[in-house]
Amino acid sequence: MKRFLSSILILGALFAIASCNDEETFSLSRADKLTFSTDTVSLDTLFSTTSSSTYQFWVYNLNRSGLRLANIRLAHGNQTGFRVNVNGTPLNGNNGFQASDMPIYHGDSLRVYVEATAPNTGVTAPQAFTEDLIFTLESGVEQRVKLRAWAWNATHFDFLDVRHDTVIDSPSRPIVISKGIKVNEGATLTVKAGTTIYFNHSAGVDVFGRLVLTGEAGKEVLMRGSRLDKMFDYLPYDRVSGQWQGLHFHSSSYQNQLNYTDIHGCFDGIVCDSSDVSREKLRLEQVTVHNCQGDGVRLTNSKATLVNTQLTNTLGNCLVVDGGDVALNACTLAQFYPFDSNRGAALHIAAKHALANLMVRNSIVTGYASEQVEVSLSRLSTSAYRFAHCLLRASKTQSADSVNYTNVIYEVPTDTVSMGAKLFLKVDGNRQDYDFHLSKQAFAIGKADKTTVPSIDRDGKRRNTVPDLGAYAHH
Repeated sequence: MKRFLSSILILGALFAIASCNDEETFSLSRADKLTFSTDTVSLDTLFSTTSSSTYQFWVYNLNRSGLRLANIRLAHGNQTGFRVNVNGTPLNGNNGFQASDMPIYHGDSLRVYVEATAPNTGVTAPQAFTEDLIFTLESGVEQRVKLRAWAWNATHFDFLDVRHDTVIDSPSRPIVISKGIKVNEGATLTVKAGTTIYFNHSAGVDVFGRLVLTGEAGKEVLMRGSRLDKMFDYLPYDRVSGQWQGLHFHSSSYQNQLNYTDIHGCFDGIVCDSSDVSREKLRLEQVTVHNCQGDGVRLTNSKATLVNTQLTNTLGNCLVVDGGDVALNACTLAQFYPFDSNRGAALHIAAKHALANLMVRNSIVTGYASEQVEVSLSRLSTSAYRFAHCLLRASKTQSADSVNYTNVIYEVPTDTVSMGAKLFLKVDGNRQDYDFHLSKQAFAIGKADKTTVPSIDRDGKRRNTVPDLGAYAHH
């Protein structure tokens, strides 16, 4: 009985709504018009032949009477690359890219969805492409919403399989990788200065041979995710971690060199598998690895050198050293990954593999938490790791272990003026916007050892006579 009564009530409500709709009057007055939530829908920049995310806007009838849309159409049909769906009705080839006889009752609204696929433009710089979505009322009134996006010609690779020595030199045209790059054993992939490579979500670089990135000051090699749009109005996807898969150097890979390179927005930034510690596996000079959803750089039983390198903001650890022979000089390791208290440390020294040597000079190791240097002592001799002329956010080491720390400054967590986040020009976790150049009040200024610090900094600028700690010189 209750179920029957509920059915009667629902049917009654539906009949009531239908009666109201039947009684709706539709205006033919040219004074009655639609109201739009926006007059222009901007879809940001798209690589040529790639599709956008879905955007939306609303169409409102704020008049006292209903309005009937005689026609909704794209001004140029399917010629400009835009696709539109009006309240569930796609404007496609089946209906001549238009919809007809669509009512909007007074006080009601329609939702419109918009997508686009960017055309090839034949030019280097991004080019705007536009379309008008035309709403024609039964009264003859015509109203328009402009659709706008930008097309950027790119070189697309589905999967780049490097079997022979190969050079990528594309400073003026972006490279887009859909499924990844594999550098086979015995082959070298060289990427020249000024080249930017954009990776789709599942894509990364697997190196079994050799990778050489020859960036220069002001003409860096950039590796990042392929999304050019925004998650929110204030947050582009380029500032969001986990956008692509990063670089993986397998056990057969040696003599990899990265100069003036920016790697950001990936899962693990750089991973090195266990290798012959007598052969250098990786050298980073003037390199940034930033905003990773895993570790920034993970070195497993490898020989590696990092100079003027910035490793910052990772959900895992900024740098993991698990055995091997590793040297750091003038590096900034800063752990300010936002929104997650389970973030790792700036530096984690693991113990699964024997550590032959870890030498850290003239570097900054800092972050939100009070302990940013994690050392697992198992299988580590007291002389295996050393810090000299460094600024560390860690507890001051006493007694026998102090031989591992010479001329080290320990941050005071209560210092909110010149240490921690205040070392740097910008640490804005809300907008995920960072600048790890030194601030004018940074305690690291003038604290480096001029006999061992590099003559230039991360930007390729000469260091001061009294040099500063970290990757960047304060000028």
